[in-house]
Amino acid sequence: MRVTGDAGEGAGNLGTMEVVIGTEHCVAPVRGSAVTIGAYDGVHIGHRHLIGVLRAMAAERDLDTVVVTFDRHPATVVRPESAPLLLTDLQQKLDLLAAAGVDRTVVVPFDAVRANETAEDFVVEVLVEALGARLVVVGADFHFGHGRKGNVALLTEMGSRHGFEVVGLGLEADQAGEAVSSTRIRGLLAAGDVGAAARLLGRYHQVRGIVVHGDGRGGPELGYPTANLDVPPEVALPGEGIYACWYERAGRSVHGAAASVGHRPTFYANDGALILEAFLLDFDGDLYGEEARISFVERLGEDRRYPSVDALVAQMAVDVAVARDVLARSPL
Repeated sequence: MRVTGDAGEGAGNLGTMEVVIGTEHCVAPVRGSAVTIGAYDGVHIGHRHLIGVLRAMAAERDLDTVVVTFDRHPATVVRPESAPLLLTDLQQKLDLLAAAGVDRTVVVPFDAVRANETAEDFVVEVLVEALGARLVVVGADFHFGHGRKGNVALLTEMGSRHGFEVVGLGLEADQAGEAVSSTRIRGLLAAGDVGAAARLLGRYHQVRGIVVHGDGRGGPELGYPTANLDVPPEVALPGEGIYACWYERAGRSVHGAAASVGHRPTFYANDGALILEAFLLDFDGDLYGEEARISFVERLGEDRRYPSVDALVAQMAVDVAVARDVLARSPL
C-alpha cells in the first residue's frame, strides 16, 4: 500500500480500495458518496454487516462507498487514561476494509483540535465538502463531535439541509441475540476465549509485530526455540495462557504454532515482562527481524509456574501435541 498524505499526494491504494490520509486530500466524486464513520476497530461481523448495507444502498443510488475512520482510537486523545486496547492496528484495519469491498477509506488524523471540533463543523468539512455525501449509514447509537453531541438525529437534520440521506442501523446480534461490539470482543480476549472472539470477528484474532531476541533459553535449554514477537503496546493480546496459533511469516509462509502469552513464571517470580512467544511446528530457520502475524485459534491452558525446568519441558511437549491436533481441524 502507498499512503503519502503527509508527503503531499494524499492517496494510496490497497487492492482496489483507495486510501486517503486527511480530508484536505479528498476530491469528492462527481456522483457523490455513500459514507459511514467510526473507529471500526476489529472490522468485526457487525461492522461488515453495516458495510454490506452501505454497499447495497450505494449500488442502488450509483454512489461510491467511503469509510471515514481515524489514525488512532479517539479515546486515546479524549480519555487516554481509559482508552481501550486495539483489536487491529491501522494497517490491519485498512486490509480488512479493503477485503470488505469499500471503494475508499479516508483516515482522519485525530488530535486535540479534532476532538474539540463541533459535530456541525465535522459534517460540513468532511461529509459535505470533502466527500460530497449523498447517503450516510451509521449505527443507531453513533455519536461524534465535541462532547459527543453529534448523533443520528443531528445528522438527519443536517442532511435535510445539505442533501444527504441518513440511515441509523441497530447493532448486529450474534446467534444468541447478544449485540456484537468491539468492547465485547476485547472482554472475550482478555478472558482468553479466543474462540468466541473469533466468531464475533469473523476471523481469528491476529496480532502483528517484529521478531526480536529473547532470553535465548528456548532452544538450548528447553529444546523448543521460540520466536518472540514485539507487539505494539496499544494492541490487545489475549489473556495469559497457552494457545494453538497460525504463524505467518509476512509475505513468505504459514506455519502452525504453540504460543505463550505470559510472564514466564517458571523463570521470573514477580517481575517478568509480558511477552508473546511462539514455537513453530516443523520449522527450522532464522526469524529475527522479520514481520510476523500470529492468529489465535484456541486456548490450550494457563501459563503457570512449574516446579522444575523438566516439568515445564514435559508440559511443552503436551502443548505442542495438542496444538498440532487443534490446527489439523482448524484451517487458517
